[in-house]
Parts: sequence; C-alpha cells; structure tokens
Amino acid sequence: MATRKVHRRARKILGEEPLTLVWCGLRKEIPRPPKDVHRAAGRERLKPGRHWLYYVGLVLAAVIIIPWFLIDKLDDLLAVPGRRQSRGRPDREPTAQRADGDLRHLPEPSGGVFDGDWELTAGQLLLRWYGQSPNLRRLLLLTPDRICFAASRGRRLSPTKADDFDIVTEYAHDEARIHREPGQRHFFLRFTDGSWLNLGRLADSEDADHFLKTISS
Repeated sequence: MATRKVHRRARKILGEEPLTLVWCGLRKEIPRPPKDVHRAAGRERLKPGRHWLYYVGLVLAAVIIIPWFLIDKLDDLLAVPGRRQSRGRPDREPTAQRADGDLRHLPEPSGGVFDGDWELTAGQLLLRWYGQSPNLRRLLLLTPDRICFAASRGRRLSPTKADDFDIVTEYAHDEARIHREPGQRHFFLRFTDGSWLNLGRLADSEDADHFLKTISS
C-alpha cells in the first residue's frame, strides 16, 4: 500500500482527497517514432533515466560475476571425464517442462503500448513521457472530475516511495476515460480523439486492487 507520505503529498498537490491512486507504468518500452515526428516534438527522451547505482551494479557485474562465470566454464573444460559427467547438463525433463511452460504462455491481449498514431493525444503524451520525468513509474490519481499523472522529477531507485512528486499531466473526465478489460490487471486510457494508451505494471497490490475495483464499478 502507498505510504502515508505519498497520500499526504497527493492530497496537497490535488487540493482534495483522491478517489483512488496507484503507481503504474507502460506495459512495454515506447516504440521508436519516425525521425521527423521525434524532431518536431523536440527530441524528448524516449528511455528512462538511470540512477547512478544502476551503473555501479553494471560495473560490479562486469568485474565480479563475468570473471567468475568464465572461470567456472574453464574449470568445466579442464575437469576430468568423471567430474565432467557429474557436473553435466540436467536431464531433459526440466528442460521439457520449461519449454512446455513457454508454449503455454499466450500473448497478452491488446499488447501494444498505444494506438500507433503519433499525432493524436496518446502519441503526443508518449513523446513527452520521460521528458516530464525520467522514472518508469507514474502515480495515477483519480478525482471526481480529473485523471492526473504525477511523478518524481529526479532519478530515483524507488519512485513509488517518493514524496516529492508533482502532477505532470492531467485530463478532465470529458477528455479521457479509463477502461479495463475484464479479468485483466491492466487498463486503457482512451482519449476523445480515439487514441488510447495501454497502462499496467501496477505496484502495491492493495492499491492496485482498489484502483481496478473503482474503475470497474
């Protein structure tokens, strides 16, 4: 569940208590727009910014994990036949189970990020998405008359814990509607010009359940 400081900040920036709120994000990466469209939009960022600790993790992986992996492989190559056999590949049953699981994984319905028209509202919002905030997450807040996106402006490891977020985009209910596919844990933001934006990656299960129940009623 969102922390108390998140709720306090939400009340402060909205000027009222939200009906419901949830941290969410795009279900997939933003597709690459045509160069002329991206140029006309000011070449805004299309990928999330990374906190410096992310790069520290990459360096540690390169310095520690990769050499360890290579040493382990070299040890396998130099091992005596008996030892190699004992450390050989697992039997086929687990592999078959994993392959079977992959076959059972069906594509998600309506899996696109948006409707595909960069000139309409959803496409224009995507062109500004990371320019507004480099974080993957947006706090979606519903009020009786507004749908509001809020985000922390800086790069944060845990944006869902942030209490420094601000509203970056908002729409009146006559400009956008939220629709949920029955049984799915994601939803669409549909705009009056016919464009739509597919949102998911819901954080905080309790908030997500309340949010999905609210938009379904």
